[in-house]
Amino acid sequence: MERSAVVIKHRKFDEAAFGVQEHALPGGTVRVYSPAKTVADCFQYPHKSGLDVAIESLRDGRRERKFPMNELSKAAAVCRVSRAIQPYVEMLA
Repeated sequence: MERSAVVIKHRKFDEAAFGVQEHALPGGTVRVYSPAKTVADCFQYPHKSGLDVAIESLRDGRRERKFPMNELSKAAAVCRVSRAIQPYVEMLA
């Protein structure tokens, strides 16, 4: 029986690349993803939540001004969904 080598690649990203924000609460500090990162994640995994949820999250984020568009562009680039999200951003512009 042959064994094949398993290649494991380790990459370290800073928290800004992941869109992690820290919020101080009375009980301690809580780390959560930014709204822009959350929207980008919805477009990255549309099979998990549905494309309608991704579009609705983008629409709500824009309407409620949860994130500037340049922050969404950065998050989309990190998640590699810039081309997927672009038509929906243009539709809402």
